[in-house]
Amino acid sequence: AARVARGQQVLTISGPARAILTAERTALNFVGRLSGVATLTADYVARTEGTRMRVCCTRKTTPGLRALEKYAVRCGGGFNHRFGLDDAILIKDNHIAVAGGIRPVLERARAHAGHLVKIEIEVDTLTQLREVLDTGFADAVLLDNMDIATLREAVRLNEGRLKLEASGGVTLDSIAAIAATGLDYASAGALTHSAPNFDCALDIEA
Repeated sequence: AARVARGQQVLTISGPARAILTAERTALNFVGRLSGVATLTADYVARTEGTRMRVCCTRKTTPGLRALEKYAVRCGGGFNHRFGLDDAILIKDNHIAVAGGIRPVLERARAHAGHLVKIEIEVDTLTQLREVLDTGFADAVLLDNMDIATLREAVRLNEGRLKLEASGGVTLDSIAAIAATGLDYASAGALTHSAPNFDCALDIEA
């Protein structure tokens, strides 16, 4: 992957005019969409330089294009979160509510998970984070929509025991401050669902 300047020629193709013009729009749609994802990801990553944090995408991808959009994220210097529900166990607020609390849901997840399956749980408060840390059953914690001061305190409480990930409110304007807290990961659905299309065109040379 490499950055290109405005007006730069990136590819030359040759072949029958009918075939080229038939494929033109579809090809440009793919290039524009995926280059836009890679470019936005690179902008996020650049703002985390000098920190340990990795910028990750989510499963909020265009139907049918998940593998391609996640590849584009990697081209931009980012990392992939789950591709599907079977990659790992991610426990969210509705799961906690149905199971009757953080300890019960983690106990049930750990009892049924294979020894190679990671468990991540979403928390909204530092009180919930403390409860997760007390159980010893999780591998990672997703800190949902926490402000910078709370994220910083979460890092202090964790003391490096579990992987910590910020999610919700992760934007280009906030990513640098989030990275500076010492978190391991930040996930942003915007990398794929809100990336601006990259402006590209195909011009026939006589």
